Amino acid sequence: MIFDSHMHTKFSADSDMPATDAIAKAESLNLGVVFTEHFDYGVTDGHGKNFSFDPAAYMNEYKNLRGDKVRLGVEVGLREKSRSINEKFIAQADFDFVIGSIHLVDDLDIYYPEFYADKDKPTAYRKYFAQMATEAEIADFDALGHIDYICRAAPYDNPEIDYPSFAEEIDAVLKIVVDRGKVLELNTRRFYSERAVNELVPVYKKYRELGGRFVTIGSDAHKVSAVGNCFTRAVDFVRELNLTPVTFCERKLEILE
Repeated sequence: MIFDSHMHTKFSADSDMPATDAIAKAESLNLGVVFTEHFDYGVTDGHGKNFSFDPAAYMNEYKNLRGDKVRLGVEVGLREKSRSINEKFIAQADFDFVIGSIHLVDDLDIYYPEFYADKDKPTAYRKYFAQMATEAEIADFDALGHIDYICRAAPYDNPEIDYPSFAEEIDAVLKIVVDRGKVLELNTRRFYSERAVNELVPVYKKYRELGGRFVTIGSDAHKVSAVGNCFTRAVDFVRELNLTPVTFCERKLEILE
């Protein structure tokens, strides 16, 4: 069984998706699920809600859902000022899976225009990949999340990842992931765009060339309709590049067939 290893329920500031509804949708698609609630230290949404949650409350409320097809994880935001806080947070619960993601660069949320002000694309993207490499080298995580996250909101005419232009920076990230025995996520949030999918091909090819073997697949769902989004295409993508889909249980890698 393939797992959707990235989704958010009411314990994340930007979601109110009921866990039971997410599970039911996943079951209809013959998928397992991993809930990966947001923990981004010191960050709030547009309504003042903190991207944080009580790990004990999370584990207690979902303990009866947890099992062979349902895992409980967390997505932590990686940046310098949150390093020790992230470690302490992760230690508070027996998470099955930890995603490490870059959501802020230079302490600015890259989903909003302020980060891009007075920056051309090379400057913004090199800062993004440089921080990703720095944090990936030392952070505690199992999978590095959505390497193309910056493309979601970047205001440039061509917001795509553009591997040839940033190969040196991207390769540095991929080498760290491989050398540390970590896993790269394939995030299907942008798989509606064939161009976005094609732009990821050289990235994951290089990951394989460097010795990467495994990927988690995640929809990044914040609502039920997005659970398992584009998974048929994503599984084909992974297998075409000779990679293997995995998930995690108790922080241990599980190969999926």
